Amino acid sequence: MSSTLLADRIQKGFEENLDESKLLDCMRCGFCLPACPTYIHSNYDESQSPRGRLALMKAVRDGDIPFDDSVEESLDLCLGCRACEPACPAGVEYGSLIENAWNVIREEKKPSIKEKTMRKVAFDHLFQDQDKMNRAAGLVRIYQKSGLQTVARKLGITSFFPGIMPGMEKILPEIEKNSFLRGKTFEAEQQTTKVAFFAGCMMDTIFSGTNNATIKLLQKVGCDVWIPDNQVCCGALHGHSGELEKAKANARKNLDSFLLQDVDYIVNNAGGCGAFLSEYENLLQDEPEYLWKAKQFSEKVIDITSLLYKKGIMNLPLAYTKGEELIVTYQDSCHLRNVNHVIDEPREILKSIENVEFRELEGAVHCCGSAGIYNLIHSEMAMRILDDRMKNVKKANPHVIITTNPGCLLQMKLGIERERLTDEIEALHIVDFIDKYIMN
Repeated sequence: MSSTLLADRIQKGFEENLDESKLLDCMRCGFCLPACPTYIHSNYDESQSPRGRLALMKAVRDGDIPFDDSVEESLDLCLGCRACEPACPAGVEYGSLIENAWNVIREEKKPSIKEKTMRKVAFDHLFQDQDKMNRAAGLVRIYQKSGLQTVARKLGITSFFPGIMPGMEKILPEIEKNSFLRGKTFEAEQQTTKVAFFAGCMMDTIFSGTNNATIKLLQKVGCDVWIPDNQVCCGALHGHSGELEKAKANARKNLDSFLLQDVDYIVNNAGGCGAFLSEYENLLQDEPEYLWKAKQFSEKVIDITSLLYKKGIMNLPLAYTKGEELIVTYQDSCHLRNVNHVIDEPREILKSIENVEFRELEGAVHCCGSAGIYNLIHSEMAMRILDDRMKNVKKANPHVIITTNPGCLLQMKLGIERERLTDEIEALHIVDFIDKYIMN
């Protein structure tokens, strides 16, 4: 396809899929600029800011400029962290606009063989079928447990991995044997609330220990925990990568699974997943047969920290008793903060623990650079952001960095590894921190 024909098709796609009135909501006031990590870390390049990207989208839509590589680069380098939304006084729906733009580009632009293969493996198989995700995690477990990992490291084979993969290989947690919890209910001794638990795809494989700890904590605060069978990936990675139709397919499967029983809450322990789950109503707004289900579902979605806070976990005897005072800090999950507006709950829980000193992390409100698979695709920008964050971590000088999202957790582990601080600092999901240091 010629560049001119591609530009024409994308302009038409923008006309059909990008609501002009929503683009015009942007007043160019600039309140989004200090909230945008890519703007800050690109030497204040306006094309890497939210208002700059909105201007480019509108210009392409109106035919004022042709879609070309420079426009694609600007849109593609967006982290999708949505920090611009709470900063915007006009309430611009930036997240939906950028995702619709990505979707048009992915539909119209022919991908390379490498990209097409990667997308097919990821979006048509791994993140579409939990059994395949389990099998993939099983292969990683064999690599870790069989001695292959030790041999690969000793021989330096991992140093030949591209980009940041050598570092990611080092910090990947030990994969536990999948305990196949789906379809089961775990009862609390004194049940006051019934919840459905969204197990996730990565959380149910790479971080299955965190899921187990989550169930234990929910039981401690009086929740019967039902784990619906046939649930699938939330669809966030699909939606953020321009695969909206596949994201919608996953959403429909989850609605059919979770609404089989009446529950008080639908709880998750991954900030990125929680944000996408809570917006199923927007995702399926053109599907009347599922829209009412999406509304019912989204109203019950809640993050684990919010539910623990509501259920009064701070009324339990929370104390660190395994040594001298423990210093902790907290890195926000972008979507948990910017979409679901969960800001205080995890901090208040940490502050309430006896013999734990909570120190606010400068810059924690900004994206750490993980952003799903962004750190794999745009490693240079992601590492620029991470290295800057680690400067602030050193200032806070914590023993533990707490997160509420698997991507953020891996990114902070990578930052610790890059700074050679593995003997001084560890990164933990808040659930694992409570389970490891406070409740045992």
